[in-house]
Amino acid sequence: MPEPALIEELLWLAHAVGVETRRLVVLTEGSVSARVNDNEFLTKATGFELSNLTREGISACRTNIILGIIEQPLLDLGSLHRILNDALIDPTGPRAGVDAAIHALLLGLPGVRFVVQAQPENILQILCSPAGERFADHRMFPDEIDFCGSQTVYVPYTDPGAPLAREIRSKLSIFQRRSQNRIPRLILVQNQGAIAIGPTPAAALGTMMMAEKAASVFVGATRLGGPLFLPPQHVIRLEARGDDTPRPSTILL
Repeated sequence: MPEPALIEELLWLAHAVGVETRRLVVLTEGSVSARVNDNEFLTKATGFELSNLTREGISACRTNIILGIIEQPLLDLGSLHRILNDALIDPTGPRAGVDAAIHALLLGLPGVRFVVQAQPENILQILCSPAGERFADHRMFPDEIDFCGSQTVYVPYTDPGAPLAREIRSKLSIFQRRSQNRIPRLILVQNQGAIAIGPTPAAALGTMMMAEKAASVFVGATRLGGPLFLPPQHVIRLEARGDDTPRPSTILL
């Protein structure tokens, strides 16, 4: 069984993402997950809301079975649901959502223990416009670099579920080859939303919230004739500043 503390951390993250005034999700949108060990993870079950998630709405899954979804390109919905059921550690527990493979994939990255998947309002309006990739490829202010990193993985629209998990895996592989095996903090998916990852729930939430702030700045600056992006040399220097910047993993939100 997962440690009670890990379940409480996951519930804290779910409730923090689901706060209505943050406008990161509405209704049953979005998901959160936490790595238990190499073989198990926890995630929000399908049909539940993040804002009032309880233990009864958490799905405990076998990682290897969920990852097998990615390798089956011709999987129909009925077969997908059977695999999701087979992956349950408790056969009577609630089933994970169709994007569980994305969470299993990202939780396998070094240092990643929590994942947030959301549809923040400002981010989504940019990703539903021609400006999505431009937003993903640039940085505008120092705190954006501190919390979201200097680079973002951008994924063109792909249908949810296994197709999107495969496309994220492909784009992640390209990102890591180009960045000397760095682990991104933020993934943006065209027409769908954002995924933030981190070692703690506060780190993952902080990345998502700062990305949404950056999106709001981007939209506002565009109306004013901008935005003015930071030159690449300044982005590199700011990212390498060291101990004079706050550590997102230690900030309590």
